[in-house]
Formats: sequence, C-alpha cells, structure tokens
Amino acid sequence: MRVLLAEDHPGVAKSIATGLRRHGAAVDVAPDGGQALYLARVHPYDVVVLDRDLPEVHGDDVCRALNSEQPDTKVLMLTASRTTDDIVQGLSLGADDYLLKPFRFAELVARVEALARRAGSARPAVLESHSISLDPAKRTVTRDGEPIDLARKEFGVLHALMAAGGDVVSTEDLLASVWDANVDPFSNIVRMTVMKLRRKLGEPNAIETVAGVGYRM
Repeated sequence: MRVLLAEDHPGVAKSIATGLRRHGAAVDVAPDGGQALYLARVHPYDVVVLDRDLPEVHGDDVCRALNSEQPDTKVLMLTASRTTDDIVQGLSLGADDYLLKPFRFAELVARVEALARRAGSARPAVLESHSISLDPAKRTVTRDGEPIDLARKEFGVLHALMAAGGDVVSTEDLLASVWDANVDPFSNIVRMTVMKLRRKLGEPNAIETVAGVGYRM
C-alpha cells in the first residue's frame, strides 16, 4: 500500500506517517497542496490522506484535481470542520471518505486500509501460490501451513508478486508500490529484499528472476 500524506503541520505529519509505516505502508509526505499535486502526478498512490486546509493549493482544489485526473486514487479527507455542510461539501468534491480531527489513529489506519482495498482490482482476501498463503488483512504468511515471519518490506514485495498472479513485476514497480519517494532508484534494495525473502520462504524457490525486467511468482 502506497500512501500520500498531505499535511502542513510537521508534528502531525510525522506522527501519522510513522504510524502508517509501522502498519506496512510506504508513505510520502507533502507539506502543501502544490507539492501534493506534484507527487500525485509523479507517483502512483493507492490512497491520499488529505488535510483540507493546506497552504499554497487548498485541499479542496487538490481533491478536485485528483478526482478529475486520477479517479481510481482514493482520497481520505482530514478536517477540523465539524458541520454537516462541510462534510457534505468535502464528499461532493470527490473525497471517498472523511475523518474529523482529532481522531483515533486506529480508525485512520482502518479507513486507509479499507480505501486501499477498494483502490485495487478485486482479488481474493487470501492470496495463494506455490503452497504459500498470504493474508493481507492479518499480515500473515504461511508455507505448507508453517508460519513465516517477514519484515515489512519483505511482506510488501511478496504481496505485490502474489497479487500480480504470475505476471512479471518490474523492479521499478516494486520500488513504487513498496518503498516511498526517498528510496534511491539506483540502489539494489529490491534485489537484496528478494534474496532475503527467498531464503525465508525456503525450497522449492517460488520467485523467478526475469533478467533485465523484474520478478514473478
């Protein structure tokens, strides 16, 4: 799950981003509406967590632009405005969900994860391949019924490969979906993560390297 967080308050942004990352999300942070639009036009996001009162470009205008340019990207709007009219207006702009500040972090995570599931094409709740079973909701992986303990990025890579249903997933796509914008695109981080993942999954090897392209199950 890749998330764009548009929040101008540094402390709030850091807290939300850190919490979402602990739940396995790759998170980019934009401090204003202009940066949010720029990042959204450069990177593919499952969910945009959008503070409504942003500097430079107002959150309402960001939401309108996203709804027009990227209708498949889900938007969760955050606001301190509590009137029914404000909520209705936010949803009418194209927001998929609306959360009032202050909020419980567990509720934010649940709403983001629900939107991320809706953002992708329909797929089974539990993914199965090569005797490997991956449950995205419970964040568990087993092989032949035996549990496998994976780090967050290892889980993210395996999830992306299994969700592809046997199609090749490029290194660039793995970087885009599992890591955030701060990752060095020329690093070997994907290859190293796949190596660790193969070792933990054991034999027979379930991940094929497609030379010069990427990986597939």
